[in-house]
Amino acid sequence: MSRRFPKIDRDGVRTTSIHDRKSRVKIADDAEPHRAGASLADFLAGLPATLAAEDLRAAIAATVRARARGRTLLWGFGAHVIKVGLAPVLVDLLERGLISGMFTNGASCVHDLELALIGRTSEDVSAEIDDGSFGMARETAALLNRAIARGAEAGIGMGEAIGREILEGEYPHKDRSLFANAVRLGIPVTVHVAIGGDIHHMHPGADGAALGATSYRDFETLAGLVATLRDGVVYNIGSAVILPEVFLKALSLARNLGHPARGFTAVDMDFIRQYRPRVNVVERPTRQGGRGISLVGPHEILLPLLAAGLIEAIHGGDA
Repeated sequence: MSRRFPKIDRDGVRTTSIHDRKSRVKIADDAEPHRAGASLADFLAGLPATLAAEDLRAAIAATVRARARGRTLLWGFGAHVIKVGLAPVLVDLLERGLISGMFTNGASCVHDLELALIGRTSEDVSAEIDDGSFGMARETAALLNRAIARGAEAGIGMGEAIGREILEGEYPHKDRSLFANAVRLGIPVTVHVAIGGDIHHMHPGADGAALGATSYRDFETLAGLVATLRDGVVYNIGSAVILPEVFLKALSLARNLGHPARGFTAVDMDFIRQYRPRVNVVERPTRQGGRGISLVGPHEILLPLLAAGLIEAIHGGDA
């Protein structure tokens, strides 16, 4: 038999006036419908003044402000950014002075080099892993391992070594290569590898000492860039583990040595919110000043939108 409880007595409820209550949503923050023929700047201005729309505008504003003040604009990205066709967007930002330095993972080298060489990349891993043919392209492995070995001999980092290979070699599509253009423009690009994590590591031409030496040299370069991040901006686009971990160590090293790497804006962009980007890029580094922003959405839409917003904000109708 169910037990009956007395109903609550609501006669003593205390009320407030809607006019005195604080409200988090107001019509002044509503979106403005887009008009045919309106500019992208009009579109961005017409987004609602709330949540992700405000975060997007804040990321654009912070980047524009940092650029105007000559601060560091550091862009980290995973290989997926290259695979979905966004290298030309980042190359354009390089040309416009909107990137001071880039850091990425080892897979980015593979896709950037293959696209520069033959205009195609990305294997069908599910099919090729069955017979062991996944990752066995000899040209990709030979060129990357040769470039990395030469980089170790020259005492340079992996990113610069691969950029030189593409820039100086016979690559029909080198104009869209992030690594080649970074080297051409004198902008640091660093590569942070997990040994065994990239396809060219499987080939007999791979040299573990060269991989370690060039990637460690790039860590030193990245730490030097992070040391200059005061009032700048750092982006982490599509790396869930490697770059957030490497960035946090570079930041700790820079601060340990007395560099004022604080007060910067940290922006994470990915399909979903991931643990390490959230804590190691967005939250922990900005605890004592600055701002952390998370933008969630497909790279192939969100990054071009961000880049277009930056171009509009800096160049307006003259871009």
